[in-house]
Amino acid sequence: MADKRSPHILNTSANLLGLCFIVLTSIKVSKMGDVSIIDETTAVAIVLFMTSCIFSFLAMRKDAESTNNRLEKLADVLFLSGLIVLFLTTMIITFNIIK
Repeated sequence: MADKRSPHILNTSANLLGLCFIVLTSIKVSKMGDVSIIDETTAVAIVLFMTSCIFSFLAMRKDAESTNNRLEKLADVLFLSGLIVLFLTTMIITFNIIK
Protein backbone atom coordinates (compact mmCIF):
# COMPACT_ATOMS: atom_id res chain seq x y z
CA MET A 1 0.00 0.00 0.00
CA ALA A 2 2.82 2.43 0.78
CA ASP A 3 4.31 1.89 -2.65
CA LYS A 4 1.12 3.15 -4.27
CA ARG A 5 0.34 6.39 -2.42
CA SER A 6 3.71 7.67 -1.24
CA PRO A 7 5.05 8.63 -4.69
CA HIS A 8 1.87 10.57 -5.40
CA ILE A 9 2.07 12.38 -2.06
CA LEU A 10 5.74 13.18 -2.65
CA ASN A 11 5.15 14.48 -6.17
CA THR A 12 2.14 16.60 -5.31
CA SER A 13 3.66 17.96 -2.09
CA ALA A 14 6.79 19.00 -3.96
CA ASN A 15 4.71 20.77 -6.62
CA LEU A 16 2.63 22.60 -4.03
CA LEU A 17 5.78 23.48 -2.13
CA GLY A 18 7.03 25.24 -5.26
CA LEU A 19 3.67 26.98 -5.61
CA CYS A 20 3.96 28.27 -2.03
CA PHE A 21 7.38 29.72 -2.80
CA ILE A 22 5.90 31.45 -5.86
CA VAL A 23 3.07 32.86 -3.75
CA LEU A 24 5.53 34.10 -1.14
CA THR A 25 7.72 35.71 -3.80
CA SER A 26 4.81 37.33 -5.62
CA ILE A 27 3.57 38.84 -2.35
CA LYS A 28 6.94 40.47 -1.84
CA VAL A 29 7.16 41.66 -5.47
CA SER A 30 3.64 43.10 -5.52
CA LYS A 31 4.31 45.13 -2.36
CA MET A 32 1.65 43.30 -0.35
CA GLY A 33 4.17 42.98 2.48
CA ASP A 34 1.89 44.81 4.90
CA VAL A 35 -0.36 41.75 5.00
CA SER A 36 1.72 39.58 7.30
CA ILE A 37 -0.99 36.94 7.82
CA ILE A 38 -0.50 35.86 4.20
CA ASP A 39 3.23 35.48 4.76
CA GLU A 40 2.68 33.49 7.92
CA THR A 41 0.08 31.10 6.49
CA THR A 42 2.22 30.54 3.40
CA ALA A 43 5.19 29.75 5.65
CA VAL A 44 3.06 27.25 7.58
CA ALA A 45 2.01 25.62 4.30
CA ILE A 46 5.65 25.43 3.22
CA VAL A 47 6.59 23.63 6.45
CA LEU A 48 3.66 21.22 6.15
CA PHE A 49 4.39 20.35 2.52
CA MET A 50 8.10 19.95 3.22
CA THR A 51 7.50 17.57 6.13
CA SER A 52 4.96 15.69 4.01
CA CYS A 53 7.62 15.29 1.31
CA ILE A 54 10.11 13.99 3.86
CA PHE A 55 7.73 11.46 5.41
CA SER A 56 6.46 10.18 2.07
CA PHE A 57 10.04 9.76 0.88
CA LEU A 58 10.91 7.86 4.05
CA ALA A 59 7.82 5.67 3.59
CA MET A 60 9.05 4.68 0.15
CA ARG A 61 12.53 3.86 1.47
CA LYS A 62 11.61 1.78 4.55
CA ASP A 63 11.37 -2.00 4.31
CA ALA A 64 9.00 -2.68 7.20
CA GLU A 65 5.35 -2.58 6.14
CA SER A 66 4.07 -1.27 9.49
CA THR A 67 6.56 1.60 9.43
CA ASN A 68 5.58 2.36 5.84
CA ASN A 69 1.94 2.60 6.76
CA ARG A 70 2.59 4.91 9.71
CA LEU A 71 4.89 7.19 7.74
CA GLU A 72 2.47 7.26 4.82
CA LYS A 73 -0.48 8.13 7.06
CA LEU A 74 1.54 10.88 8.69
CA ALA A 75 2.54 12.23 5.27
CA ASP A 76 -1.11 12.05 4.21
CA VAL A 77 -2.31 14.03 7.24
CA LEU A 78 0.41 16.65 6.79
CA PHE A 79 -0.43 16.93 3.10
CA LEU A 80 -4.13 17.47 3.84
CA SER A 81 -3.24 20.04 6.50
CA GLY A 82 -1.05 21.85 3.99
CA LEU A 83 -3.91 21.88 1.49
CA ILE A 84 -6.24 23.40 4.06
CA VAL A 85 -3.70 26.08 5.00
CA LEU A 86 -3.05 26.81 1.32
CA PHE A 87 -6.81 27.13 0.75
CA LEU A 88 -7.10 29.59 3.63
CA THR A 89 -4.14 31.56 2.25
CA THR A 90 -5.82 31.70 -1.15
CA MET A 91 -9.02 33.00 0.40
CA ILE A 92 -7.12 35.67 2.34
CA ILE A 93 -5.31 36.77 -0.83
CA THR A 94 -8.56 36.83 -2.80
CA PHE A 95 -10.40 38.91 -0.24
CA ASN A 96 -7.40 41.22 0.09
CA ILE A 97 -7.32 41.84 -3.68
CA ILE A 98 -11.10 42.38 -3.88
CA LYS A 99 -10.97 44.82 -0.96
